[in-house]
Formats: sequence, C-alpha cells, structure tokens
Amino acid sequence: MTDTILVTGISGFLGGHVALALLKAGYRVRGSLRNLDRANAVSTTLGQHGADTSMLEFVSLDLLQDDGWEMAAKDCRYIHHVASPFILNTPKDKDELIRPAVGGTERAINAGLKAGAERIVLTSSMAAIMYGYPQGHIFSEEDWSRLDEAGAYVQSKTLAERRAWEMVAASGQRATLATINPSVIYGPLLDNDPGTSGRLIQRLLTGSIPAAPRMIMPAVDVRDVAAAHMAAMTAPEAGGHRHATTAGNISLMETAKALRAAFPAYAGKLPKFEMPDWAVRLYALVDRDARDNLHELGPPREIDNTRIRKLLGRPLTPPADAVIAMGQSLIDQKLV
Repeated sequence: MTDTILVTGISGFLGGHVALALLKAGYRVRGSLRNLDRANAVSTTLGQHGADTSMLEFVSLDLLQDDGWEMAAKDCRYIHHVASPFILNTPKDKDELIRPAVGGTERAINAGLKAGAERIVLTSSMAAIMYGYPQGHIFSEEDWSRLDEAGAYVQSKTLAERRAWEMVAASGQRATLATINPSVIYGPLLDNDPGTSGRLIQRLLTGSIPAAPRMIMPAVDVRDVAAAHMAAMTAPEAGGHRHATTAGNISLMETAKALRAAFPAYAGKLPKFEMPDWAVRLYALVDRDARDNLHELGPPREIDNTRIRKLLGRPLTPPADAVIAMGQSLIDQKLV
C-alpha cells in the first residue's frame, strides 16, 4: 500500500513544494488547510505542476485549535509540519506569532507521537539558530538563538523548535524528530501568492526599493528545502538532528544584479546603489518592511551547512539562481 503522509500548511509556498515532491514520488498526501474552501485551488495548482491529485486529500486544521489533529495524523507513516502563523508584518503583540507557532508545533508533535509516525519533520528556521552572537561566529546546528533582544519572529521559531525537542525527549523518541532550518527561501512560485520572500523580489522588480539596504542574507532554493524534507523523512541518520539549510549569502545588491542580468527589461526599476546604514534606519521610520528587517544590517553570517549537503548528497542551488527562478515566476504570474 502507498504510504499516507500528512503535510500541514499545504497551501503555503514551502508546503506546496513539499506536497508536490511527495506526490511526484508516489506518496499519498493528506494536506491541511485552515479553510477547506481552498482545497480545489490547491489541488488544481499542484496538478498544473505535474502532481497526481488522485493521491491528494485535505483536512482542516488550526494551529490554535485541538480539533482534528489526531484524526489528521491517523494512519500516516510520516508527518511534515510546515504550517506557520500567517502574519505579513511583525505584530505589536509578539504572542500573535508565538502562540500559534508553539501551539501548532505541540499539536503536530502530539498527533504524530500518538499516531506512531516513524518520522516527524518539522520546518523550523535559521532564525532559531543565528541571532544574538558576536560578529565572526560560525553558525551550526549546535547554536540556538539568544532571545534577550530577539524580535517576535525569532522568538516564535526558537521557542517552537525547542518545544518540539522537549516533547520528543520526554517521550523517549528523540530520533522520531528531524528539523529543517532554512534561511530566506527563494525559488519558483507555484501560484500567484508571492509570499514573504516573493514580495521582496516583487518590490525590487517594480521599483519600490530605489536603493538597496546593506543587507546580506543567507538564502536557499525552495526546491532544495523540499528535497531536504524528503530526505529527512526517511534517512536514518536524520532522526534526532537539526539541519541548517542554506546555500550561502546574497546581498540585496547582488540580488538586484542577478535580476538585472536575467531580466534586462526591468533593469531601470532595480536599485543601482547601496544605501548607507544610517539612511536605512531613517527610511525604516516610514517603511514597515525595512523596519522589520533592520536586524539584517551588517556583515554576513557564516553558516556551516555540511550536514544538509551530506543528507542531500549534492551541493545546494546557488542563491542567485533561486532569485532568478522566483523572478521568472513573478513575471509569468503577471505579478510585476
């Protein structure tokens, strides 16, 4: 019989790619949505990208509600908990992010353990690893973000992942859990929702970022993150481990340069110079996106991605290629 796999947050950017990879590999996928009214649209999208949607079913789950989690996980050999709180901007009350992140993780882990899932793959984030350390630190899976001065997003991801590890340790089943900790995710969109990272590329291509802040961010292709989920699901060595999932750093100016080379018709809209930090801080007073990302200003962070490269058995897609793939899909979807 074909294994059934639960994928929470199937309508999201990463959740859709994880489901697509699973369906193309021949698995039966049970995808969770907050609102089942979206089921037909998600099914159509996955079908357009080559998935056998006869192997796809949907369940309704809410990160803040207990209803349905146990039934959703029933008879699932593996679980991918990809769902995360959907908030476009950093909320004034950090609990708007933390409560659903931690509560949803608790519900997913509980459901998976009760169902006897062989492996639970949790989508965490590099945000749970790389904040609060001095310049020059080389980050690895051994690191946990320090929350003394961390923002709501970093706190939500860190607390949620810590809670997951606490739960599997308490149950004596640490090897049941594997976490994937991606950096900023670029790559091709499956539908016309640009998502958070897509919105950044969209802003660059539409000329709404006239000068690039000096932000250098670790990045990864969504297809590599989906492949990491697939590998962590079945590889014995992945159980009980975190996986720092990034291909390398790319600055906003390098992002603009890659887009300019790939899409010369948009060259006039892309930023041509880098903005000094003091100007970014001034601009952030009137731009929420800039304000929410001030913590990214500064020198690049070095991340050891040895474990994920070994798990995948290959190099990861260069960040510039992932940026170009996202730009192409934004153009194809007529979002720029």
